[in-house]
Amino acid sequence: MTSIEIKGEPRLLDKAPSRRESVMLFARNFFKHPKMLGSLIPSSRFLIDELLAQVNWKRARVLVEYGPGVGSFTTEILRRMHPDAKLVVIEMNDEFVRLLKSSYDDPRLHVVHGSASEVGNILAELGLDHADYVISGIPFSTMPSGVRDSILRQTHSALGNNGMFLVYQFSGDVLPHLKSLFREVKQDFELLNILPARLFFCFR
Repeated sequence: MTSIEIKGEPRLLDKAPSRRESVMLFARNFFKHPKMLGSLIPSSRFLIDELLAQVNWKRARVLVEYGPGVGSFTTEILRRMHPDAKLVVIEMNDEFVRLLKSSYDDPRLHVVHGSASEVGNILAELGLDHADYVISGIPFSTMPSGVRDSILRQTHSALGNNGMFLVYQFSGDVLPHLKSLFREVKQDFELLNILPARLFFCFR
């Protein structure tokens, strides 16, 4: 799959997988690690558009994505973000990391094999002092409470003063934990996704 290189378009390499191949890889990893993915198939276009509508693309210069998987959000973020912006994606799954590194030819993208709980150190190693937006679909409801709390605290610290944490989940279990850390948490719901998703827009 090759994309035409025009301003604002992500540059996909020839060896990037097709949509069908990406879905199959995602599904295979779901059955291997259901608690890490939370869904059988990647996010829908409707969910992606709803969540990314919260981003002020003119001011966003550092964006972070937790658990990018096969790159459904990654591709669209690269398509929309400023030419001078940076996108840091943090992924724990070996297969997804290899896929992401082999799929894109875009100097704005940094693929990191690691944990979201290390976001502060990861940004520092890249010479970035804060994130403007952090986007996450990792399933907080199925991870150990200590890991969840560490990720949320580190995310809050990594965001700039006007930063936002944009979260989509398939349950509302994380809401009280978000409210305990963030100044304001707005909610929405996207039915046109498998499964229907809860959206949380958290203001630093």
